Amino acid sequence: MATDTASDAETTATDEPLHIDGTDHLDDVVDKHDVVLTDFYADWCGPCQMLEPTVETLAAETGATVAKVDVDANQQLAQSYGVRGVPTLILFADGEQVEEVVGLEGEEALRALIESYAE
Repeated sequence: MATDTASDAETTATDEPLHIDGTDHLDDVVDKHDVVLTDFYADWCGPCQMLEPTVETLAAETGATVAKVDVDANQQLAQSYGVRGVPTLILFADGEQVEEVVGLEGEEALRALIESYAE
């Protein structure tokens, strides 16, 4: 199990998804990590549930930090990023939003997207 320490784990990717609680938390994660794949999802969403194993695999096997945002619990955060449907994946690199994928996407395509920004 991954443990976060104040020094080294803050800037390196985590090997399991981080559950985001609010705008400040997401901003903090994006600021501290080079590449962040953010999964805007809902528990009732079938495609979101289908995407879950892929998101977990990407968190474990890529250089990206994976963040999960429950749109029902974080409606303002989802609105601020223009999320209209779930799943929506937003990729941040060096603190900036660089990509957005709406709908179910395959692991290979998402891995290639992450790797195009990861050093």
